[in-house]
Amino acid sequence: MATNPVTLFAESGATELPQNLEAEIALLGAMMIDNRIAEDVQMKLRPDHFFEPLHQRIYAQLLKLIDRGMLANPVTLRPTFKDDPALKDLGGPAYLNAMTERTAGLIAARDFAQQIYDLALLRSLVTVGRGMVEAASDTSEDVDPQGKIQDAEMALYEVAEEGGSSGKALNFAQAATQAVEMVNIALQSGGNLSGLTTGLDGINAKTGGMHRSDLVILAGRPAMGKTALATNMAFACAERFMRDMADGDEVDKSSGRPVGFFSLEMSADQLATRILAEQAEINSEDLRMGKISQQDFRGLTRAAAKLDSLPLLIDDTPGLTIAALRSRARRMKRQHGVGMIVIDYLQLLTGTSRKSAENRVQEISEITRGLKTLAKELNVPVLALSQLSRQVEQREDKRPQLSDLRESGTIEQDADIVMFVYREEYYHASKKPEDGGDKFDQWMEKAKQIHGHAEVIVAKQRHGATGIVPLMFDAQYTRFRDRAPEGMEESYQ
Repeated sequence: MATNPVTLFAESGATELPQNLEAEIALLGAMMIDNRIAEDVQMKLRPDHFFEPLHQRIYAQLLKLIDRGMLANPVTLRPTFKDDPALKDLGGPAYLNAMTERTAGLIAARDFAQQIYDLALLRSLVTVGRGMVEAASDTSEDVDPQGKIQDAEMALYEVAEEGGSSGKALNFAQAATQAVEMVNIALQSGGNLSGLTTGLDGINAKTGGMHRSDLVILAGRPAMGKTALATNMAFACAERFMRDMADGDEVDKSSGRPVGFFSLEMSADQLATRILAEQAEINSEDLRMGKISQQDFRGLTRAAAKLDSLPLLIDDTPGLTIAALRSRARRMKRQHGVGMIVIDYLQLLTGTSRKSAENRVQEISEITRGLKTLAKELNVPVLALSQLSRQVEQREDKRPQLSDLRESGTIEQDADIVMFVYREEYYHASKKPEDGGDKFDQWMEKAKQIHGHAEVIVAKQRHGATGIVPLMFDAQYTRFRDRAPEGMEESYQ
C-alpha cells in the first residue's frame, strides 16, 4: 500500500515552510483529468511555485505535453516518471492515478493555483528573512549595514514584483507582441506618442515620448531651465494619468503615469510652488514673496484644489546615495505604482563604494549605471538632470555638445537619450552694448527676435534621429511650451 504523501512530507519536516500539498495534488490531478485547466493556471504558476520537487517535475511535464498538443494523463506521464526515485517512495505510477481521484480541483482549480502561488511568495519571504538574519549576524570588520539593508530591500522588491524570481527571457514572439503594442499606442495617439507624454508635442514627435526602461539625460548650464522643463514634463505625465483615470480609461492605454520626483536641490514646497505658479499663471517670484492680489490667491487655491489628487510624489531628501535612491524608487513603484522617475540632478547623488568616492569619474559611472539598471528593473523611464562643464562658456557658439557633459564618457554611454536645454536669449543679454548707436539697435532687434525662444537639442537617441526641437520659455511662470509652426524643426549638426 502506498504511503500517504502528505504524511510522508510532514514527517520529513516539510511543514517548516508554508505549503499546502493537498492543493498541489488536487490541482495536478485536475489538470490530468481536464487538460484545458492548464490554460487558466500556467500564466500564473511556474513549476518552482510548487513546494514538493516531485510536483514541480510533474507540473512541468504536464505543460510540456499539453504544449505539444498531446494528451497529458497518468498513462502518458508514466514513461517519464517510471524511474523517478521520489515517485517510487510514494508508490510508483499508482500515485499519479491517485491524484486524479481528487476531484475538488476540477471545481476550484483557480483557487488552488492562487493559493499555491501565494504560499510560494510566503516561502520566498521566509528565505529573504533568513538571509537577513544571517547577514545581520555578520560582525566582521568589513560589515556594511547600509549595504545589507539595500540588499534586503532589493530582495523584498523582487518577491513583491515577481514572486521571488530572478527574471525570465522573452522569446521573440513575446518581444514582438510588446513591440506591436507600442506601435499601436503610437498609432492611436496620432502617430507621435508611443511612450509617456512629455506634455510638449515637439519633444513627443522627436522621441516618441518617454519609453519604459530608458535612461534619459536632460542637461544644460545653470539658468537654462533644466529643472523647469523636467518639472513641466513630470507634471504633464502625472496630470495626463489623473485625467485619463477620471475619464475611466484603462491604465495601460494612458500615456500618463504617477511620477516619482527626487529633488536633491530644491525642497518639495519650492517645487510645488513652481507647479502652482504655472497652473495659476502667477509670477513664481511674486508668489514666493507673497506679492500677489486676493484674486491671484483665489486662483492659487483653485489650482491647488484641482491638483489635490495629482499623482506626483516628491522626495526632497538631500545627499542620497544611488543605492538609497534605488531603494526609495522601488518603494514608490510598489506602493504608488509610479511609472516615471525624475532625478534633479545626478551630480548631487553619491556612490556607495569607498573606491568610487576617491575617483569622481568612477563615482559618476556607478551612478549612471545604477540609474540605467533602475530603469530596466522597474520598467519605467528615468529622467535624470545633469550639469554641463564650463567649457561651454568658452566657445563662441554656446550650444551644448555631448563632450560638454561632466564626466561625459559614462553618462553618454549609459544614456538612451541625451537632451540639452539651450536659450540663446540668456547669453545674448550679457552682450548688451552701451545705449545708443547702431550696435545697440542691432542688439535690440536680435533681442526681440529671440525673446522667449528656447531649444531642446536631442544629441543622442538610440531609437531615432537627433535634432533640435524649438520651444518657447515663459520665465515668468517657469513654463515651456511648443513654438509656433513657423519655427520648424532643424537638423542637428
